[in-house]
Amino acid sequence: MPYDAILIVSFGGPERAEDVIPFLENVLRGRNVPRERMLQAAEHYYHFGGRSPIDDHCRELIAALRKRIALPVYWGNRNWHPMLADTVREMAADGVRHALAIATSACSSYSGCRQYIEDIATARAAVGPSAPSIDKLPPFSSHPGFLGANAEHAIAALAQIPEERRAAARLVFTAHSIPKSMATSCRYEEQLVEIARFVSAAAY
Repeated sequence: MPYDAILIVSFGGPERAEDVIPFLENVLRGRNVPRERMLQAAEHYYHFGGRSPIDDHCRELIAALRKRIALPVYWGNRNWHPMLADTVREMAADGVRHALAIATSACSSYSGCRQYIEDIATARAAVGPSAPSIDKLPPFSSHPGFLGANAEHAIAALAQIPEERRAAARLVFTAHSIPKSMATSCRYEEQLVEIARFVSAAAY
């Protein structure tokens, strides 16, 4: 069956200070995390006005896709609006029958891949028989387009450093931390190292 829509699936993030606590409660639902620890995490969001950049990045991605792809592009999040179940319900109402889902997590891990598959299944079950079938693309950490784009941005950043200082400049790679129990059962760390090696080699 040909695809008749694209679905961007992401983590979600607060967009204002009032969103922070409800958002974190969604993230931590079912987990035994002390409220004091949640409030500590909230301070990181408040430091930036309560707004996470992730939703804006999703909007930019969707705008770029709509310029290149002749299919409708939808967006649903795991933890904040637009919530995934609401989006799948909208897709069903629009008559979508078979969608291709792209999660914004590039690397393999439970929370970055398999949990999104579970989220999609849960959202479809909530919508019922009218829900479209949805296939999720695998993680894309090794895709040439992803690696090349990161390398191009690193090269452009290094080019802004005066030439006499450029050789001493160093690239610093950061990523989300994941529990050790999760890290031992996926290629997340290995893939991050592979990305860093590729980008470093291209940039220098």
